[in-house]
Amino acid sequence: MPSEHLLPHALKTPTLERLRGKRIVLASASPRRKDILHTFGIAPDIIPSTFAEDLPMESFDDIHEYPVATANHKAVDLYERLVRDDPENAPDLVIAGASPSSLVAASGTYSSTADTVVLSHASPGMSQSLSTQELLEKPTSREDNLRMLLDLNGGVCEIVTGLVLLYPILTAPGYMTRLIDERTLVYFADNSRSLLEAYVESGDGDDAAGGFAAQRLGGILVRKVDGDYHNVAGFPAASFFRLLDLIVEEDPNFLSA
Repeated sequence: MPSEHLLPHALKTPTLERLRGKRIVLASASPRRKDILHTFGIAPDIIPSTFAEDLPMESFDDIHEYPVATANHKAVDLYERLVRDDPENAPDLVIAGASPSSLVAASGTYSSTADTVVLSHASPGMSQSLSTQELLEKPTSREDNLRMLLDLNGGVCEIVTGLVLLYPILTAPGYMTRLIDERTLVYFADNSRSLLEAYVESGDGDDAAGGFAAQRLGGILVRKVDGDYHNVAGFPAASFFRLLDLIVEEDPNFLSA
């Protein structure tokens, strides 16, 4: 019998009750994703996927497909490994996705490392062509961090997270995956250079792609968030629960055994 992953404060909804007594695994070691799930009453096993996360970006016509594909590979990689290593203790639900610190973009840029991409916008529209974008990853130095923030300053970023839920079924290949992408717009204030420099010197953005972490001190640089705040912080919680509801609605046997 697996340990209980549904915490006492979880809402007593029919969908969440399906999770009671089931083995839930998060395919990531991200503390942000773990904390967000805990906030809503889910305490999964934390087992990072070993997928290399190196899908060729040029193979995607739409950049929004990239984080979803990466998250899907992570979920399948982890599930197959756990089933192979211990078939009697296979997970009932694998969650993969959401890592806003993986990639961030500015001035028509994007960067790619895991299952989230962030795209900048000159206007509130939701997409830009891939050809106009420039890779922007974690800062390599404090000077690089300041350059990134100057690019982002006064602009709009779109954070795109791939979210994948994987669960076992009786037919081949033995599992089903459900995939979505969550998109959130982050509007940066017209910050003074002195504020940007002070933020850079704090070191808060050292480990974040794009050089800022909106869920920490970097929130002072942000004017508005349009969409799921938790998507910016690490995990699109609202979409996760909506997807669970949808799966239960479409598949009455989901986690019913």
